[in-house]
Amino acid sequence: MAREAAEPPPKETLSLWIREQAQLKALVVDRDTEAWQRDPGFSGLQRVGGVDVSFVKGDSVSACASLVVLSYPELEVLLVDGNGLLHHRGFGVACHLGVLTDLPCIGVAKKLLQVDGLENNTQHKEKIGLLRAGGDSFPLTGGSGTVLGMALRSHDHSTKPLYVSVGHKISLEAAVRLTRGCCRFRIPEPVRQADIRSRDYIRRTLGAPMPPAPGQDRSQEAQRPKGGSEELEDEGRPPEAHGQGPEAAESPRPTRPAAASVEPSCAR
Repeated sequence: MAREAAEPPPKETLSLWIREQAQLKALVVDRDTEAWQRDPGFSGLQRVGGVDVSFVKGDSVSACASLVVLSYPELEVLLVDGNGLLHHRGFGVACHLGVLTDLPCIGVAKKLLQVDGLENNTQHKEKIGLLRAGGDSFPLTGGSGTVLGMALRSHDHSTKPLYVSVGHKISLEAAVRLTRGCCRFRIPEPVRQADIRSRDYIRRTLGAPMPPAPGQDRSQEAQRPKGGSEELEDEGRPPEAHGQGPEAAESPRPTRPAAASVEPSCAR
């Protein structure tokens, strides 16, 4: 059973959080810090982690955070379902997690956060229409003239872009390349797997009805999107539907959970 929504935190608590956010923001590094980030094929990078948080509708107390590590022998980079520098105060969840873990971190959002004059208006939609193939992108330049992130068409069969921004210890250029390299479908595989598992954990432990992850109730015959259809771009098959065979040596894209995969953590 979902709990009733709690009262919003007092103003003093919100002010404390904002001050802490500003202090941590000063520690964000927006340049490449690892040798593999400067390699065109990310040579030396072996594992990628994806982070997602699932919430229970009508319950402002319980949530489930999930970290999934995929083979790409240690955790070296995090992709977070959220924003980094593309944020009202320039310090989104990807920055926060990156600074606290001291790991390279990338913000990957599915919707445009409208800050610094960025708007999901006709002009923005026209730019999206010019993204013809997977890997095409355009900069998200705010009214201040600052490039806050990139809109990326992550897959040939997806017309909806992802919004990639620097979290910590990585350049925007490397963040976009790595995000693209992690996409078997529209959503980067580490984040997609984290979303699937956090939803499943909530269903199993909290007994809360959760909408299925995008595509989870569709036929699981296809291993790749077909014929330009948008139906499979957010495909979210349950974990057991994925093959467990060895990864292709030539492909940098993660294809299966590594042994270091982490069980979701439920916070109340």
